[in-house]
Amino acid sequence: MEPEILGLVLIGCMLFAIFIGFPISFTLIFLGFVFGYLGFGQVVFYLMTFQFSSVMLEQTLAAVPLFVFMGILMEQAGLMERLFASVQLMLSRVRGALYLAVLFVSTIFAAATGIVGASVTILGIMAAKTMNRSNYDVRLASGTITAGGTLGILIPPSIMLVVMGPVLEVPVTDLFAAAIIPGIMLAVMYATYALVRCWINPALGPALPAEERADNMGEVWIEFLKGLVPPSLLVFSALGSILFGLATPTEGAGCGAFGALLLSLAYRKLTLKKLQEALIKTLEITALIMILVAASNFFGAVFSRLGTPTMLTELLLGLELNRYVVLFLIMGLIFLLGWPLEWVPIVLIIVPIVLPLIDQLGFNLTWFGILVAVNLQTAWLSPPVALSAYFLKGVVPEWDLKDIYFGMMQFMVLQVLGLLMIIGFPQIALWLPTVMYGQ
Repeated sequence: MEPEILGLVLIGCMLFAIFIGFPISFTLIFLGFVFGYLGFGQVVFYLMTFQFSSVMLEQTLAAVPLFVFMGILMEQAGLMERLFASVQLMLSRVRGALYLAVLFVSTIFAAATGIVGASVTILGIMAAKTMNRSNYDVRLASGTITAGGTLGILIPPSIMLVVMGPVLEVPVTDLFAAAIIPGIMLAVMYATYALVRCWINPALGPALPAEERADNMGEVWIEFLKGLVPPSLLVFSALGSILFGLATPTEGAGCGAFGALLLSLAYRKLTLKKLQEALIKTLEITALIMILVAASNFFGAVFSRLGTPTMLTELLLGLELNRYVVLFLIMGLIFLLGWPLEWVPIVLIIVPIVLPLIDQLGFNLTWFGILVAVNLQTAWLSPPVALSAYFLKGVVPEWDLKDIYFGMMQFMVLQVLGLLMIIGFPQIALWLPTVMYGQ
């Protein structure tokens, strides 16, 4: 069998094994060994050693455990609850105030945590009871919570963008800068949609009852500032130091993690037990990501050496399709794979496969990375496999899964519209990196 055809069989076996539930990392290593040995013999053993070694020596990836640790500590500090309560009281006379409170808090904490499951869960715990008590529409409420929670994928410092940088061979700082405006744009689109719906139909999000409004707005403002200023300063100092070239992503992540530790101590939320839990959870998440990165690198190297990416690139280029048609086909594939798969295998397996084609078509790789991130964010909101729905259902069991799905689909449409806007107007993503770095 020709090596290129062997590569196609390899991809088929990989997708089949993942879909039926085999562990992704071990599947990639095993298949890489078997098909690599069949394709080019004992060189596969040296290839694995080289790929695993290069991943472990990649300095940018050292930022992953630090950002994870920072996010977990920020979550434990309880700042999200304080911020939500104060925003809710400040907007108590506004229709749809709780929708705005959820989206404001989720945007701030998307930068702090970057972990979708944690954001959706905390937002559900904080907002659902108040929304039920205020007779908010379940579908619009669940859509707002799940959509706000997924912003952590995109808004920097996003763990996914840290991992994606070396894959695309693009500086992580460029991806961070490129993600800021699209992330804020999507959050504004969510908020505008919710407010317009409430303006048309006030029953969807009535103003808070008079008995739940604050008597002293001065105290509300103090609570708001206590909840907003410390995490915002922490996130923006860590992110700003990276974006303005004062620190590498790893150094910025280290400062952010240390700052989160001090913040947890200042708010008296840190105990030895919580610190131990945070360290263990960080170890678990980091080990999962790093073994996947190493296994995916090895798998991708085997696949590339078999020559299949070159064959597929030449085949698609030979069809003489418009390059945007090819881009939409790739985006459709990533969207569909985003249903059953986490972002890690998609970024580390699928993106390297299509990367030569994207390069040949002349697309900007920073821009393409943001398209992938927004696309995967859309997949988190796409029934029937959308994981955000199950996170929310777990903490708000009284909400029907069908209503959660309908709510998510409204915001999925907004996500698709946002994705099309970034495709049609690349400067939405590229303007800020161009201004900051002149590229």
